[in-house]
Amino acid sequence: MDALHLIEAFGALAQDTRLQAFRLLLNAGPAGLPAGEVARRLGTPHNTMSTHLAILSRAGLARSRRDSRQVIYAVDLETVRGLVAFLVQECCGGQPERCAALLDAAMPVSSCQPGCAA
Repeated sequence: MDALHLIEAFGALAQDTRLQAFRLLLNAGPAGLPAGEVARRLGTPHNTMSTHLAILSRAGLARSRRDSRQVIYAVDLETVRGLVAFLVQECCGGQPERCAALLDAAMPVSSCQPGCAA
């Protein structure tokens, strides 16, 4: 991940409603949740939530798909793994392999969507 992408992703999470939506989607897993359900669970107006979800999507943290009349959002686990990897990259004096257990505990490869790289 390049620095610009990292900054955009961390910036998208630096707002309470988006952070809550991200965590809700992370909990939902690859199946995701309809945008309206995310708005309902967080008590946020639908149009406001659409804006927040669009910001998460532009930052690469979420993906959307249409299912009939609903838009389903799910966390992009590959991006999340990249963010966590960046955070521990300089771990232990620049020896990230020492932090492999931390990275695997936080986001095991087995939990990634198909095509997720280690």
